[in-house]
Amino acid sequence: MAFFDTLAANLPKLLDGTVTTLALTGLGAAIAAAASPGLALLRANGPLPAQLALRAYISFVRGTPLLAQLFLVFYGSGQFRAELTALGLWGFFRDPFNCAVLVFAVNSCAYQTEILRGGIQAVAVGEIEAARAVGMSRPTILRRVVFPHAYRIAWPALGNEIILLMKASALASIVTVFDLMGRTRQIFSRSFEFSVYFQAAVLYLIITACFVYLWRFAERRMSRHMAAPGRA
Repeated sequence: MAFFDTLAANLPKLLDGTVTTLALTGLGAAIAAAASPGLALLRANGPLPAQLALRAYISFVRGTPLLAQLFLVFYGSGQFRAELTALGLWGFFRDPFNCAVLVFAVNSCAYQTEILRGGIQAVAVGEIEAARAVGMSRPTILRRVVFPHAYRIAWPALGNEIILLMKASALASIVTVFDLMGRTRQIFSRSFEFSVYFQAAVLYLIITACFVYLWRFAERRMSRHMAAPGRA
């Protein structure tokens, strides 16, 4: 009974942290999703200087720990307070939530760009040639042929990336963001009730399970034209 008593006492704060975790993950993933299609096109078919610049950015993001990136932005921005104040940006960078969202967006964008690049390059050349043969313009081919196929191919990997981002969002607690892990650490520091970490783990598991269900539902909808007759 003691476990359920502590759960009832901790649940409001844990749910508050859960909302912050979902906001961090959702905003970071959404910003990355908005930027990655254009960057993936440049990465796949752009001019060489653009490809080299993108390769350097992606290599840096994938080759350095997310925690180091978070520290660089949150603590490093303080070294440029005067310059950021002059630009009117200090109010943004002094907020740990904003810094965390920015870092998560930049990090996820690198991974989503590479995932989409693979999807774009996996689109059959014959489909693109067929679209040209019927008179489609390049923007129309991208909108109606390339990106629909690329997203269908890349969809499972994009889902995995968002799940990893959600779990990595726990690092935001280190820079005083009260997400789910931040609330968990706060509760533990006051009560020394170790079961709160188990309660947080269960909440992370529930979030992940719900996301996987919704993502697979969307995947089935995207691929329903490929299903066997009578199973769509």
